[in-house]
Amino acid sequence: MKTVRDIPTLENVTVLARVSLNVPVENGKVTDTFRLRKSLATIEYLRKKSARVVLISHITGESHTSGVGTETLRPMWEAMKTFIPRIAFCETSVGSEARNAVHAIPSGEVLMLENLRRNPGEMKNDKTFAIELAALADIFVQDSFDNCHREHASMVSVPKLLPSYAGLLLEEEVRELTKALTPKKPSLALICGAKFSTKEPVVTRLLALYDRVFVGGALANDFMQAKGHSVGSSLTSHGDPARLAELLKNPRLVLPSDYVIAPPGSSHDAGRVATVDDVQDGEAILDEGPQTVAMLANDIAGANAILWNGPLGQYEHGFVDATEALAAHIARSNAYSIVGGGDTVAAIEKLQLNDRFSFISTGGGAMLDFLAEGTLPGIAALG
Repeated sequence: MKTVRDIPTLENVTVLARVSLNVPVENGKVTDTFRLRKSLATIEYLRKKSARVVLISHITGESHTSGVGTETLRPMWEAMKTFIPRIAFCETSVGSEARNAVHAIPSGEVLMLENLRRNPGEMKNDKTFAIELAALADIFVQDSFDNCHREHASMVSVPKLLPSYAGLLLEEEVRELTKALTPKKPSLALICGAKFSTKEPVVTRLLALYDRVFVGGALANDFMQAKGHSVGSSLTSHGDPARLAELLKNPRLVLPSDYVIAPPGSSHDAGRVATVDDVQDGEAILDEGPQTVAMLANDIAGANAILWNGPLGQYEHGFVDATEALAAHIARSNAYSIVGGGDTVAAIEKLQLNDRFSFISTGGGAMLDFLAEGTLPGIAALG
């Protein structure tokens, strides 16, 4: 994989850099700068080489009526001013206004274009839109690992239209996640969250590679239901019964032994600890219980390699105890630890434990897809 280090010359060269600016925003302000900070290595490399840097990215969300994104990257621009001394913003991503803004960038400076998903051509992988984006620059740099599993115009079509290279973050993601595919034993993988259909491939792959694979969060509910346990009103994704039954035969698979449960929509304070046989109708599994956390703490203490993706409970609704306890246990361990996923990273950031993990991925779904497949569409497109 060619990286920005392989670009022969960058002085006064216009570089279209696909970066990860998809971060949480509340009341018009960025609330978590993790991905923004991770994008800086490539941006600074290009700036110091006197390139003219054009940043393109997206923010999640779309109009229910048009299917086109309406959100703006302006809050990300405001936040990036903290890290980049001079950064301009353009209200569009293509067209005459974008072209004029690109032409006005001095060498060694940065321009951010507006949310790509405001144009329907981005998510539709429209070739005309890709051609318009490519026409803005001389070189393309892919550094948005978190979106490399999407076959969108900026991810898979633009790289075919320009000399294309991986950014420093993408290079690091591939290197570190490749290490996760050959873990040092004893090894422990923890895959949580929801959606059995999307996580089944990675669970299957990891069961062949890791000594113990813990499945938690809402994902575990499908397995528990397949074992004949009641999950009450808990979230399930109706996983394929035959596939669930096959995975349950694997002795490396580990499931929760207790939960925190409450009626759906309850606050954290309303939760009670229950065994796997004590979930009543009208109650929902909202977090893992203390017995499960203690079991995982023991596994963590003996592991040389740990892989973790996804929260153990409904983190966004205040059920954070098990996830934060898990983060603290891994941070105290001597294992080589690789973690990813939005809520997982949020817990680590909240506890200020970033420097206690070997590698924190910017990807959630992209991380899981890479572990399952060994590549991603956005990586393959670089040639």
